[in-house]
Amino acid sequence: MDILSYTFFQNALLGSLLASIACGIIGTYIVTRRLVFISGGITHASFGGIGIGLFAGISPILSAAIFSVFSAFGIEWLSKRNDVREDSAIALFWTFGMAVGIIFSYLSTGFTPDLTSFLFGNILTIGRSDLIMLGILAVILIFFFYRYINPIISIAFDREFARSQGINVSLFEYILIMLAALTIVSCLRMVGVMLAISLLTIPQITANLFTYHFKTMIWLSIGIGFISCLGGLFLSYRWEVPSGASIIFVSILIYAVCKLWKICVFRKIKS
Repeated sequence: MDILSYTFFQNALLGSLLASIACGIIGTYIVTRRLVFISGGITHASFGGIGIGLFAGISPILSAAIFSVFSAFGIEWLSKRNDVREDSAIALFWTFGMAVGIIFSYLSTGFTPDLTSFLFGNILTIGRSDLIMLGILAVILIFFFYRYINPIISIAFDREFARSQGINVSLFEYILIMLAALTIVSCLRMVGVMLAISLLTIPQITANLFTYHFKTMIWLSIGIGFISCLGGLFLSYRWEVPSGASIIFVSILIYAVCKLWKICVFRKIKS
């Protein structure tokens, strides 16, 4: 257990906990509202911000956050128009972000970080600034969902009912999609652009096997997400494989085991 004495591994453990909290909270809303493909579009659009950041010589994570938020607002706005289908709006920003990212990363001069670290992530490289960002985001999400949990649940399950209750649905949707974009960017160091969507969905659909209660799903998602991160860290350390892919592999493995267990229990009860 000497690995626990290393600062980079301690950062990885703390980052796993904070990311599990953030993804568990906002991911439950995403899965319940069936916004998985929208979050996928935002995830890949964030690569455009990374490329611009490398080209401009500023923090790629900062530029990715700004680009992702505007992309999220763009997808949300276009998907509400009658002349644009939601999947078309997602595809537009998805491909535009990837194209911008590739173009500007190749145009950037001087030292350019390895793009694979942004595409696939490496939780062992997260630093103090990443932990601060994750910590602030987790606190914001906890406060926002605690304060407005009832309107959020109403919007997640029935937007028309929420409107009939006098809730400003559009305002909440824009705020929530912005928080989803920021959560995605905060996890880029951990699992990268290609896999960030998984942290927002797989623990939630696993939790959904056992409950449909929104608050319970949040708690289960946080726990499942953290266990997935710990398992992925172990695999990464033990077999020297990429940590981002290991985390997602473990989370899918947990889902498969839970699904099989539920099927077996259901058959036993039925028989």
